[in-house]
Amino acid sequence: MAGRGGRVRGLLPFLALEAVLHYRRLERKPPITAGLMAANCLIYLRPAFLDSIIPSIDEVWFNPYLILKYKDLRRFFLSPFYHVGEPHLFYNMLSLLWKGGQLENSMPSLEYASMVAALLAMSQGITLLLAKSLLLFFDYEKPYYSEYSVGFSGVLFAMKVVLNSEASNYTDVYGLLVPSRYAAWAELVLIQMFVPGVSFLGHLGGILAGVLYLRLKGMFSGPDPLAVLVRTLSQGLTSFVSWPMRVVKDLFRWRRRRLSGRGTVGGGGGNRRGTAEPWGMWRCHACTYHNNGLLSICEMCGTNRSEDESVFDPPLSRGSDDHLPLEELRRRRIERFGN
Repeated sequence: MAGRGGRVRGLLPFLALEAVLHYRRLERKPPITAGLMAANCLIYLRPAFLDSIIPSIDEVWFNPYLILKYKDLRRFFLSPFYHVGEPHLFYNMLSLLWKGGQLENSMPSLEYASMVAALLAMSQGITLLLAKSLLLFFDYEKPYYSEYSVGFSGVLFAMKVVLNSEASNYTDVYGLLVPSRYAAWAELVLIQMFVPGVSFLGHLGGILAGVLYLRLKGMFSGPDPLAVLVRTLSQGLTSFVSWPMRVVKDLFRWRRRRLSGRGTVGGGGGNRRGTAEPWGMWRCHACTYHNNGLLSICEMCGTNRSEDESVFDPPLSRGSDDHLPLEELRRRRIERFGN
């Protein structure tokens, strides 16, 4: 809404009641929409604990001249969250409740949040570009280039374009039945005709932002790129935070070993369950190095192989054990399990 207006009190309780009743009817409660409504209401009400933090409305009016001259990003991004009176806030929040609830329930909340952020930035940017273009090409400084405006309606017009982009039915716009896909355009004209003090460029910028968003999304066949970016950053942050724990776990699971061409030092990964000695190897009693069974001297320390350092042979198959004499079978089993 353009210009400066007073407050008409008494509508916020009805807004709260309508929001509660609407949310109770929804099977899936849209959290992002609820958060946006709460942010707009808190900024308007300015409770004492936030009064020193929230800028005043005079500091955030959307004014193309001030934004471009002073590169004032605060006016660019914060002006949609400010309203000039309770009727302004009431109708915008009812519209957000209806449009936002439908859109958020049709997609993941993260994608919906990224869509709202993109629509807000694009609608504000297009409005700024339109005002500057009218000044440069047609010398229209007033009312557009020096206009003061606030409110969420530009984003709501963009959301309406996205919501009705694939609709094939008709909708009622202030008593006029029009195709739903063109409802935003009809509302733009009718509001400008019958509602004084509205920002024509702000609403037009919102409609063009919705059209541009749909075109860009149509060119990209995958998921919403901003949502993918947010999800990737979130996963990266989670991975970074959990990195020290993974390092500690890997240290506990790591088994120190030293390898050479023919043997290992210490307990090795043997092939026999319940023993550390690999098959075809013998372990030096001096340095615990596993040597090849053909060697009689420890390759590591040079200690002679003693008689009790026998080679650990692989187990014979069950079928071969059946044809061995009983004494030979007992001897092999003692040698296999007794060391």
